[in-house]
Amino acid sequence: MIEVLDVKTALQDGSTQGQSPDFGDVRAEFRALLSSCGIYDLSGRARIALTGGDRSRWLNGMISNNVRDLAPGQGVYSFLLNAQGRIQGDLHAFNRGESLLVDTERGQRDKIWELFDHYIIADDVEMTDVSDTIAAIGVTGPESRSVLERAGISVPELAYMQFAELQWQNIAITILRAGEEIKESWQIWVAPEHVNTLWDSLVKAGAKPTGSSALNLFRISRGLPQFGQDIRDRDLPQETGQARALNFSKGCYLGQEIVERIRSRGAVHRQFTAFTVEGPLPELGDKIQADGKEVGEITSSAILPLPGGDRAAALGYLRREATDKELTTGSSRLNIS
Repeated sequence: MIEVLDVKTALQDGSTQGQSPDFGDVRAEFRALLSSCGIYDLSGRARIALTGGDRSRWLNGMISNNVRDLAPGQGVYSFLLNAQGRIQGDLHAFNRGESLLVDTERGQRDKIWELFDHYIIADDVEMTDVSDTIAAIGVTGPESRSVLERAGISVPELAYMQFAELQWQNIAITILRAGEEIKESWQIWVAPEHVNTLWDSLVKAGAKPTGSSALNLFRISRGLPQFGQDIRDRDLPQETGQARALNFSKGCYLGQEIVERIRSRGAVHRQFTAFTVEGPLPELGDKIQADGKEVGEITSSAILPLPGGDRAAALGYLRREATDKELTTGSSRLNIS
């Protein structure tokens, strides 16, 4: 029996909070992302269009990556910092030709909108919330390209974070090759009235519907931090290990002085780290110990249902001087992955 999701109905259900709903078998959903092909709803993300003659220059001065030199059809992952260099949000920015599209989690929308609005002073920049005009489906796994092609989508050769406009069954779609942190991962953007047709076609082509619980397991298995969970508004960019969010040759931007100062000094005191766990699974906020001293904290943890057997894993921050020490949290031992 083919599972069919009414994506528009799911988004109207406040319990999803903009996340992809679960489908009843988290283990199977996780393994699809890992070894075949999983699809998931991204329509609940927030999207802000920036127009006006100053949009590229202005946004380049706001975020940590380079959008000034971004070619049409290209995107970047970036942080939004405050003047003290602390991370206030993360986002993707895409050059769509006549506009820049900022894509972020729904929970970050209001803060990012307010920060943007605060810094648009005499600039020719206009913001428009276009979240309700774009639906999106994520497609991830080693068989994802084959699934897309069986669904009738001709997948062009794209670099990471590059996208192309296509026609599929007389429907305009945008296909994006997602970031290199996850191999064989794509997004398909489409008008909301066509998203169910697209979803059903992908399922019939062999994709497994996957929800937010499986996606969180997959994220932890890949060692990827999530803003609000692993990245907080007190954290510095270099602490997160996300070099893909930074560009050191782009010139001035909000918080750039602190980022450059850290680079010139060579290191930060702590680093985002992935662990395997021997013993009980730690919880959010549990402290990491070495030689009787506190050397870090846990930010995410999960039991991963891997093909070779379940494995306990965790993410968190660890002081650099403790990387070669025996690490514990509670009664559990931690090993750096």
